[in-house]
Amino acid sequence: MTEFIQHLERTGVQLQRTAPQTLQINTGKKCNLTCVHCHVNAGPARKEIITRETIDRILQWYEKTSIPVVDLTGGTPEMIPDFRYLVTSLRKIDHNQTILDRLNATILLEPGYEWAAPFLAENKVTLVASMPCYSPENVNEQRGDGVFEKSIEAFQALNAIGYGKDPELPLHFVYNPNGDFLPGDQQQLESDYKREMKRHFDIEFHDLYTITNMPISRFASWLKRNQKLEDYMSLLIEAFNPSSIEGLMCRDTISVGWQGEVYDCDFNQQLGMQLKNGKPLYLWDLEIDHFLKMPIMTGKHCFGCTAGAGSSCTGALVESE
Repeated sequence: MTEFIQHLERTGVQLQRTAPQTLQINTGKKCNLTCVHCHVNAGPARKEIITRETIDRILQWYEKTSIPVVDLTGGTPEMIPDFRYLVTSLRKIDHNQTILDRLNATILLEPGYEWAAPFLAENKVTLVASMPCYSPENVNEQRGDGVFEKSIEAFQALNAIGYGKDPELPLHFVYNPNGDFLPGDQQQLESDYKREMKRHFDIEFHDLYTITNMPISRFASWLKRNQKLEDYMSLLIEAFNPSSIEGLMCRDTISVGWQGEVYDCDFNQQLGMQLKNGKPLYLWDLEIDHFLKMPIMTGKHCFGCTAGAGSSCTGALVESE
């Protein structure tokens, strides 16, 4: 029994699955950026990317389900050779499902990716884009020099084709703290972001999601180098909020790795916590009825999702007090 489950039992809370609402596909670790907070350890030199064969096997499984949301993440999903094939194939299965793309907006300005913005709009892909702050200093510190300026240019281009303005072209921003502290109030941050982005850059977007930095992979290494890991873990544990459990992504999400492996969430995926049924479990071998009865795998990092207002791929889970 993990420390996290023991903590749940002491507070009288249970962590149980519900019917899957999201199929999250990690398309690989290749990215044009190397961000300090990245829990995937993604970067330009990474070679791990999903293959056409794996995509086809995932699509064959997904076609038999009624899961309403497909969430594409990475790395930078657009950098895989079969990104357009994946999106158009999903649209052929069901034109009404929501396709999310966890967008690194700077990719839209890279040579050879001029197709990306119009393609995303044509297929009505919902964009969820990292934007750690509305000031250049904080963004460049977390994501690299020049990233802020490129992101602004990319968002202005997206606004020009309707993203962030047209309700059929949602553009959401993601805020990650640029250090070892919890996000601020999501509603207040969204208000601040909308005011400042409009005032200084004439940029509009729909929602802001606040996501806690998870103490794994690259961010964990940063914490260790700065001798802050122990204090950060104490912060997360002390800020545990039992009200966040109901909305945790692990309860209604199936997380799939670039090789088709099944996990409870993208964070477990990066820690290699693959689900097993006698042997390592792959999506095409997964039966949802059996999956619903499997215990959710947890670890100490799970305190990151339950601290303060809680944290998921769609932001805070409860209103801040």
